[in-house]
Amino acid sequence: MVFPLLGNIFLFMLYIKKKINNLATRCKNLQGNPHFISMGMGVGFFVCATPTFPFQTFLAIGLSFILRTSKAAAVLGSIIAAPIIPFCYIGSYKIGMFFLGRSQCTDIKSQSISDLFKMGFDVAFATLGAGAMIGSFFGMAAYVITKKIYTKIQPQQQH
Repeated sequence: MVFPLLGNIFLFMLYIKKKINNLATRCKNLQGNPHFISMGMGVGFFVCATPTFPFQTFLAIGLSFILRTSKAAAVLGSIIAAPIIPFCYIGSYKIGMFFLGRSQCTDIKSQSISDLFKMGFDVAFATLGAGAMIGSFFGMAAYVITKKIYTKIQPQQQH
């Protein structure tokens, strides 16, 4: 009975490949100058690295509206950066606790943003601040990488 399992794994891999190709096509079709698109992608990565899990897409759109960047790129950035959410969430909690000088007394894996605020505003704001620091790093990296990619892609698309 190994063959049905291999068939399911193969179908899953085809599904993942299709989703990645679809996402790559959506990224290639973004319109605007490289700075506009790169800023949107950076905003998406920045917001995704902060511990605001249920609101990340809405925050990315709102922040991209305020900063006048590509809203589509911000949404795509938050989708692309989604796999880093657990690491950033745990990292921002640990860094926030370090800055507060407290021991890490709880299991952060099961905490939501509302549970984080129940732990105290100082813990929540330290975690959000540390998340903003981590998000700044990821956002700047996404901006630089996206700008390099779109600077190369756009002259080729105009021919």
